[in-house]
Amino acid sequence: MKVGFIGLGIMGRPMALNLKKAGHELYVPERASLADEIRAAATVVADPASVAQAAEVVITMVPDTPDVEQVLFGPRGVAEGLSPGKLVIDMSSISPTATKVFARRINEKGCDYLDAPVSGGEVGAKNATLTIMVGGPEAAFNRAKPLFEAMGKNITLVGDNGAGQTCKVANQIIVALNLQAVSEALVFAAKAGADPARVRQALMGGFANSRVLEVHAERMINRTFAPGFRIRLHQKDLNIALQAAREMGMSLPNTALAQQMFSAVAGAGGADLDHSAIVQAIERLAGTELAPG
Repeated sequence: MKVGFIGLGIMGRPMALNLKKAGHELYVPERASLADEIRAAATVVADPASVAQAAEVVITMVPDTPDVEQVLFGPRGVAEGLSPGKLVIDMSSISPTATKVFARRINEKGCDYLDAPVSGGEVGAKNATLTIMVGGPEAAFNRAKPLFEAMGKNITLVGDNGAGQTCKVANQIIVALNLQAVSEALVFAAKAGADPARVRQALMGGFANSRVLEVHAERMINRTFAPGFRIRLHQKDLNIALQAAREMGMSLPNTALAQQMFSAVAGAGGADLDHSAIVQAIERLAGTELAPG
């Protein structure tokens, strides 16, 4: 297919390159920050509207709800270049409520819209093993499935527009609470005098095992906080969760606490660290580090 891709950051760049590797034709908008490998793999055009004119399918992968709105509906945005029959896929993690509005505006142009946020981080993006949670019409999902299969493995049509983003919010709640739980457990072990690396190894053989314990606990112990997924982006996702909870009149008490732990790390200058650095907030409260010095 002729695929436009807008948003070529930590996640978007390998996702776009995997589409190219699968044989699809790439179109991207000009930006001074475009990597040489993207320039070699894609046709570079002037702006998002030009991308939409050239492509059959346009994918967006940008940080937040206002960014998606700007790319789609701002001056020379995607909407200006659309013609009936084209497909827009937003793979960002944004507000489910805004997603429904964006979908209606794209539908008014005779085009389909899918919200398809992902989980799996930079490693999943590079290895084409992302989990992809999709909201939108089944026919549009089937049309897009070859593209999703070039980028991910666990691909699920969750429901109508907005359902993909709702699923991603649920995912981010679970990940945040797991990060906090693993941080507390390992810092507790260290404070009690046990070797957190050995504790982790032991726990991986039992019911407490999780991907967070396997992957992120190792980051915590080794102090490798270079971002796979930045704290500030996880904060953004939890803000979406907490706002939606307020709108629905429900409480997410542990989500709110995890957000405060992220805020403590961000407030100390760690907003761009990997979200596994939430352990630093627990360490400060305990007066103990997993790997002193």
